[in-house]
Amino acid sequence: MDVLPLLMLVAGSAAIAGAARRTPVPAPLLLVAAGLVLSFVPGVPDYTLDPDVVLPLVLPPLLHTAALDSSYLDLRANLRPIGLLSVGYVLFATVSVGWIAYLLVPELSLAAALVLGAVIAPPDAVAATAIARRLGLPARMTTILQGESLVNDATAITAYRVAVAAVVGEGVSLVHGAGEFLLAAVGGVGVGLVLMVPLHWLRRRLRDPLLQNTLSLLIPFVAYAAAEQVEASGVLAVVVVGLYLGHHAWQVDFATRLQEAAVWRMIAFILESAVFALIGLQLRVVLQGLGPYGSGEAAGYALVVFLAVVLMRFAWVFPATFLPRALSPRIREREPGVTWKTPLIVGWAGMRGVVSLAIAFSIPPTMHGGEDFPARNLILFLTFTTVIGTLVVQGLTLPALIRRLGVSGRDPQTETLMEAQAQAEASRAAEARLEELLADERNALPPPLVDRLRHVLERRRNAVWERLGAVNEVTGESVDDTYRRLTREIIEAERSVFVELRNQRRIDDEMLRRLLRRLDLEEAAAFREEAAEGGL
Repeated sequence: MDVLPLLMLVAGSAAIAGAARRTPVPAPLLLVAAGLVLSFVPGVPDYTLDPDVVLPLVLPPLLHTAALDSSYLDLRANLRPIGLLSVGYVLFATVSVGWIAYLLVPELSLAAALVLGAVIAPPDAVAATAIARRLGLPARMTTILQGESLVNDATAITAYRVAVAAVVGEGVSLVHGAGEFLLAAVGGVGVGLVLMVPLHWLRRRLRDPLLQNTLSLLIPFVAYAAAEQVEASGVLAVVVVGLYLGHHAWQVDFATRLQEAAVWRMIAFILESAVFALIGLQLRVVLQGLGPYGSGEAAGYALVVFLAVVLMRFAWVFPATFLPRALSPRIREREPGVTWKTPLIVGWAGMRGVVSLAIAFSIPPTMHGGEDFPARNLILFLTFTTVIGTLVVQGLTLPALIRRLGVSGRDPQTETLMEAQAQAEASRAAEARLEELLADERNALPPPLVDRLRHVLERRRNAVWERLGAVNEVTGESVDDTYRRLTREIIEAERSVFVELRNQRRIDDEMLRRLLRRLDLEEAAAFREEAAEGGL
């Protein structure tokens, strides 16, 4: 791809994603719609999705970002439902949707139909994370969806490889397919386990935040490439390393964490925006290659496959939710309060995305004997329509469904109370440590500096409790919102003075940058919740 079209894609998709923040429409859907429209505008380049770019270069950083932001402890606590979705459901969808496509399309062999089933089986990591983050789903539901999206690509890619091998004539048996699946899964996890400790050790030993973050940028690509080199799952290797590094991120110095968070938010924003725009831009490419299939015939196939994908997810999710509870009293005790609303939302949140398209475009055009791959163009078309259908139909209606069911996320008041309790406990430990240090004559300080240390601890402890106050009757703001607004105003006043002093040549630019950096850190601390909200 030329540089100019690439710049146009990145700049255009970022602009549309930024504009979407001012609308009630989720950014992924607006980007897909814009791509669909632009695909027929004269002069717009053909952005053919290259699987050799998406799978090794785009997927690893997106998975790594999602893994860093995920909770290892929450994922481990929900390992059963995540495993049932990321492995069980993907295999079930591969077989069931593939079988329906085999019965529907005369030109499809069973093996080719299973290729289609594997391609469209996994809900997309980017779509699931972006939609769940925007909707503010309950914590456990979000964890399950994120956990599924982290692992299911590995299952789908392995199933796809087995099905393609059967089509092109490599004589794959069921036992061989199961062995390849286990090799990919165990190998991917093994590579991640081997890499995660030395990579974290190296991050801690590098003292320069720039070097640490350079390493951070390389890590997902290294993990993916290392696993693929031994024919294991690169997806699982990236996820394992990302979860470990995220779980131990507190051991890295604060400057690295600040830079790393900003860098990965920017990368995720750019890649997610470009990925969803690319999905829409594939329409012209897919239609041009449809070949002998008429538009009405292809549209009929697309509708049936889309309905099969949606219905088969519900056919798996509801039994997978309630059957284990019916069979195990221990599960019922550990996971109380699960109603039919949970599987309904999880079932409807199965949007497909760019990974399905990338896998579909990687289908070989010919088999070993030189014959054309059966119905390859139709598989591409059905994959595209399924991705668009799930993103548009399910993505647009999911917010309304959640509101209709009355499912809410975390209560901000409860969250603030938990934060205040944690801060109080940490402050007590810090005060005890301070008194212990001050008792040593080697740590002697003038009384004003000792008072300042104690004041900092007291202010940090009380700040969170103060945010639990009532709403301001005049402005309608919460105490927390008023505090943040006033903090921003006084910081901005200081910032203006510093700039004016620089303009008067009373301080130089180097000092200005140092002073502004100090204010930036204070503002980041005051607005850390807002700063943490990234992506689409």
